[in-house]
Amino acid sequence: MPLLKDNPVAAPFGDRFAHVARIDGGSLLITAGQVAVDDDGAVVAPGDVVAQSERIFEILGGILAAHGATFADVAHVRTFMTNLDDLRGYGSVRDRFFPADPPASTTVEVSRLFLPGAVLEVELTAVIPSGGAASPRTS
Repeated sequence: MPLLKDNPVAAPFGDRFAHVARIDGGSLLITAGQVAVDDDGAVVAPGDVVAQSERIFEILGGILAAHGATFADVAHVRTFMTNLDDLRGYGSVRDRFFPADPPASTTVEVSRLFLPGAVLEVELTAVIPSGGAASPRTS
């Protein structure tokens, strides 16, 4: 696998995300931030972090698949939330997509997002292995 992870320092929360990701080979795939919208561009479940998380990871899964990647190929997740008190709800969804060996991660609270009712935005950086074949992961 082209994504190699190593935690060179003892760090709290090491079981929740990697503190570093080193890329050896492959192609880098960077998504724009995704918010929970339906096919018409309307916000899904305004104010509901769990429902919005579900929709966002559905969208991101489609983007990854379209480029021959899976969530197993994700090196970094960046999340913008309007309320960090919602972290548990978001984490309950996110953990299903990264059940083991989670990627490096950044989560920040922002005052608002560009669509009223949107409570989080997520972007990914993934590495598609050389040859274009994604690493299989069942979840």
